[in-house]
Amino acid sequence: MSHTNQTWVTEFLLLGLSDDPQTQVLLFVLFIGVYLVTALGNLLIIILVLVDSHLHIPTYFFLCNFSLADFCSSTNIVPQALVHMLSKRKVLSFMDWAAQLFLYLFFGATQCALLAVMSYDRYMAICDPMHYSLIMTRKVCGYLALGCWVSGVLISLVDTTFTLCLPYQGDNRIAHFFCKAPLLLALASGDTHRSQMAIFLMGVVILLTPVSLILVSYGCIIETVIRMKMTSGMLKAFSTCGSHLLVVILFYGSAIMTYMTPRSSKEQGKLVSVLYAVVNPMLNPLIYSLRNKDVKRALRNVANRAPTWR
Repeated sequence: MSHTNQTWVTEFLLLGLSDDPQTQVLLFVLFIGVYLVTALGNLLIIILVLVDSHLHIPTYFFLCNFSLADFCSSTNIVPQALVHMLSKRKVLSFMDWAAQLFLYLFFGATQCALLAVMSYDRYMAICDPMHYSLIMTRKVCGYLALGCWVSGVLISLVDTTFTLCLPYQGDNRIAHFFCKAPLLLALASGDTHRSQMAIFLMGVVILLTPVSLILVSYGCIIETVIRMKMTSGMLKAFSTCGSHLLVVILFYGSAIMTYMTPRSSKEQGKLVSVLYAVVNPMLNPLIYSLRNKDVKRALRNVANRAPTWR
């Protein structure tokens, strides 16, 4: 679709990951496989946490919320990308683009907050076990989870609003497979300074604040573990944090690479975005299920209770 400088953009053309038909078919197969594993893995964790009473503790309550955000984030991006891989016109209407951008930011910001809350939960369990059950009550956990989702809504509203308020005229081509605010700002016809500053400040709030809390929490955890005299106690403490810490590294590592990739390296940026938006949601449930004895035990219990047909 072509536009003149005087024509307002009503839809955006996504160029995708490749324009080669054979490559697109291969990507379609890979993406649909990854998405199925992502959906099954995250939904399985959510179901296990809901049905197994042994998992009705703060740690798995927050994990259930994180898996829900993972599943929704992947569903917001991958199905649309799959449709475009088999379509000649890879277009999104202005409203579809706005909805995808809002949901992408919403689930991403919520995950950032949830990772910080999960690290605080580990801090309380290891550094102050005597008061853990008194502080991390169901009510407190509910408020913390609600705060994470609300913060995601607020961050997303601000970023989306400042992006939407800009005029878009002329070029409507986006060299990517889903909508991201920086790519859209590059297409804006007006002055983007205010929008860039607002998005930057929101990024500082939702990225640096959780990272700071995570670093402080794990700093205290490491100090507490070092003071433990029993090796078994040290190993148990580290094992309870291992899965969460690995997810944190994958999530923030890919997020940092996504938003700190040089503008000239578009292909590298696409690959990092695939890792961040497509692969990570698949890896998270695998990490928690393969490294967690409680989750594996819950899975065996559910499998044993399942009816068998004879």
